[in-house]
Amino acid sequence: MTDVHNLGLFILAGWLLNLTPGPDVLYIVSSALRSGAKAGVVAALGITAGCFLHIFAAALGVSALMAASSTAFTALKWAGAAYLFYVGLKLVLSPGTKPVELTAANPVQTSDKHLKSIFFKGFLTNTLNPKVALFFLAFVPQFIAPQASHPALTFVLLGVLFNVNALPVNVGYALLAAWATRRLTAVQRALRWLDRVAGVMFVGFGIRLALTEAPGG
Repeated sequence: MTDVHNLGLFILAGWLLNLTPGPDVLYIVSSALRSGAKAGVVAALGITAGCFLHIFAAALGVSALMAASSTAFTALKWAGAAYLFYVGLKLVLSPGTKPVELTAANPVQTSDKHLKSIFFKGFLTNTLNPKVALFFLAFVPQFIAPQASHPALTFVLLGVLFNVNALPVNVGYALLAAWATRRLTAVQRALRWLDRVAGVMFVGFGIRLALTEAPGG
């Protein structure tokens, strides 16, 4: 790809960035802990879908507009912060899930409706975070060659590559969390506290997002 430079560095940096825990990873892990590996993988797919939206929006210049407009940034920032608050408080105030014995004879039951809800919440967790859009706008162009003949298309291709490389990492987090739940009885008994901790962390992410200043502000 003559329109791209340092492709290997781009891939390596993407893996390292995706290994760093944040709201997305926390949502995937908490979903897997409460509802099993399938729910965790569905959460990862929801997060990935949200990333694709940011990629195409950035390629179309929406992210550039948001970076230049404090009003647009503030609107999405408060929407994202409110959603993170909602998810966090719901986890903190939830009565919790009764621990179950996860065996082949007694697997976690996840209805299609429940999985769709997990997917949609994961999608919103990513979509309503303006930092994700600004990240793509700041990170991806660094790997587009100055002489690129089709910079917008190159941006989309690099964004898709970043997202595809992130999916195994996110799925890995889901499978690891589900594996721990299946084998560690103490983890199952601590699900209520895990919900509380996850909820507090989501509220914290929401506060941090709410305090984020618009670029150039």
